[in-house]
Formats: sequence, C-alpha cells, structure tokens
Amino acid sequence: MMAKRNLWAAVALVSTLAFAAAGCVQMPTEKQSVIDLRPQISFTANTEEVKAASVLVDGLRMGSVGDYLQGQSSLRVLPGTHSLTVIIANRVLIDQKFYVGDGVSRTFNVQ
Repeated sequence: MMAKRNLWAAVALVSTLAFAAAGCVQMPTEKQSVIDLRPQISFTANTEEVKAASVLVDGLRMGSVGDYLQGQSSLRVLPGTHSLTVIIANRVLIDQKFYVGDGVSRTFNVQ
C-alpha cells in the first residue's frame, strides 16, 4: 500500500514537472509584413510661399507642396503615367506628365 502511494506521488511529481517545463517553452513566432512598393513623389521648395502651392495629380487636389517635402513625407501614387500640376495664386509653377514604376521615388523642384 505504501509502495502504491509512493508510486502515485512520483507520477504526480513527474507530471507536474513536465507541465511546468512545457509552460516555459515559447512557441515559435512568425512576423509578417506587407511592403508598399507604390511609387512616391515629393517636392523641394525654398520659400514659404512655394510650400503653400497646391498640388494636383491627374486633376485631383492632393494638398500643398509643404505636405510632401523631400525627406519628411511623400505622396504615394499608382504606377503609370500621371499629370502633375502645381499652382499658386493662379500661376502655374509645374505642369508636366511623368511616369513612375513600382518602388520609384521622384522629387520635383518647385521654384
């Protein structure tokens, strides 16, 4: 009878240690991320007046030049050919078509 109790105590101890050891093991993790390869455009501007100029891509107003300064922020566009217009006080600073492919960054100098 005493031998059975010792056997059950040993089994209980081994089971407890096995569960404790299994709880200390960290399951493998996997990190997934999506890379955004859409082309992006940005601007360089040397005056506050130019930074306030409106940016139109394909005829749609996208904000001001100051919103997309090189090294600070950029405007993501779809790959392909686009029309870029930069306007300030009814004066056109840039009016050109450009092509960008996946992963391309293009900077326009606005003066």
